[in-house]
Amino acid sequence: MSLPRTIMADPAWRPSPKARLLWAAQTAAGWLVPVLALLVWAAVDAGRRGSALLSLGIALVLAAITTVVVPLWRYSVHRWEVTAEAVYTRVGWLTQESRVAPISRIQTVDTQRGPLERMLGLATVTVTTASSAGAVHISALDLAVAEQTVQRLTEIAAQHRGDAT
Repeated sequence: MSLPRTIMADPAWRPSPKARLLWAAQTAAGWLVPVLALLVWAAVDAGRRGSALLSLGIALVLAAITTVVVPLWRYSVHRWEVTAEAVYTRVGWLTQESRVAPISRIQTVDTQRGPLERMLGLATVTVTTASSAGAVHISALDLAVAEQTVQRLTEIAAQHRGDAT
């Protein structure tokens, strides 16, 4: 006898279209120190300037590819949805993770906004649950959508009498 197979449907909503710009800026910022270090090496070490410039060229190509491709790839994968029963997310670009957080397990709902998110009018909603897997993050939402999501989750969670453990 085989057990019925359950397939989780993809969550319905994408992050804000501005997520691509946020993730591109974050990726580019991560490349600043290595590129600057290679520039200094090329300027200081005249004996190995060719190696330094080759390394710099490779780093710039990799930086350009990851700054353009990774945000587009992440945007094509990232999804989220809130229903009366659960919070659903799918994230990742190389390794993908799907999560379901039952409403009855929610302990807290928070909103975070880093400097780049504030500049772009975005926010991340974090749903902390009684789970060893950790919190569920819904990133790169337009601020108004994030605020509506927090309000909706608060209202739905208040209707459930679970102890969130």
